Amino acid sequence: MAQELVRLVAAAAPPDEIAPRLELAGLDPAASFVAVAATGRGSLRPGELRTLLAEAAPVPRPLVGLLDDEAVALVPAAPDADVAGGVQAALRALAPGLAGSGIAVGVSDVVPAAELRGAVEEARCARRIAAGRTDPVRIVRHDELATHVLLLASVPDDVRQMFEMRLLAPLRSYDDAHKADLIRTLETFLQCSGSWTKCAERLHLHVNSVRYRIQRIEDLTGRDLSRLEDRVDFFLALRLA
Repeated sequence: MAQELVRLVAAAAPPDEIAPRLELAGLDPAASFVAVAATGRGSLRPGELRTLLAEAAPVPRPLVGLLDDEAVALVPAAPDADVAGGVQAALRALAPGLAGSGIAVGVSDVVPAAELRGAVEEARCARRIAAGRTDPVRIVRHDELATHVLLLASVPDDVRQMFEMRLLAPLRSYDDAHKADLIRTLETFLQCSGSWTKCAERLHLHVNSVRYRIQRIEDLTGRDLSRLEDRVDFFLALRLA
């Protein structure tokens, strides 16, 4: 029943097909839910993954089904429930038993039953971002999807590398040749929202030294750090470095 329900939700079945099946499973169609998606790595097989996700859910009766090699759980939850925190705590406790394996998990926001399809898509998207990380237990929450992290994760590797190289390679080469610390200065300048004074204080430099370094960065890259667009480009390139 759980398998059928998960597949119906993923296939965008109408609410009038979902509600009766929730009732048959002993769940209230008027309740709120969180979707949790997970994939395993290494020796963790899909059936074991489904069992693991069911054990990690912070309620006694989550509905867990498989979509190919991905396990998806529909978890009843109060509007203020921290399902992601509960899953994370449970999986970290089990992490010593995952030697040679790993698990990537995405967790949606709390939604009514009528919006389960969107929650499943949100959880699966978060899971794909988690899969790109290296920890044995990797969890991405729904609120991380509203940041630049999501955009960067969706860009192909070769495009990411080219973007980062074109912006930062001139600075990296100059730093290697002159020990100028331009990349660190650039990162600090952006962290200080373009404040010369705060950047100088953080780097323990005179303001004029910071101005000289920023001018050198602009000369080497052809960019203008007084422009928001160029600051954003540098910010993203540093996140890709």
